[in-house]
Amino acid sequence: MNAIKMFAIALIVVGTLGLAYGGFSYTKDTTVVKLGSVELTAKEKETVNIPMWAGIAAIFAGGLMLVVGTRK
Repeated sequence: MNAIKMFAIALIVVGTLGLAYGGFSYTKDTTVVKLGSVELTAKEKETVNIPMWAGIAAIFAGGLMLVVGTRK
């Protein structure tokens, strides 16, 4: 399997996961106050939403790459 087919399959998988989940969240540590050797941190939960059009575009681009990549 060549690199174009592998990238196309990866795009299809990522696009499908983007449509299924709609986004993902992660936690990051943020320094709130730093006073000498004393440091206060806070954990913040960040959410990243993946637009529906981006998932559809990734699936379409991956499918197009598979069709064009196999044609010679």
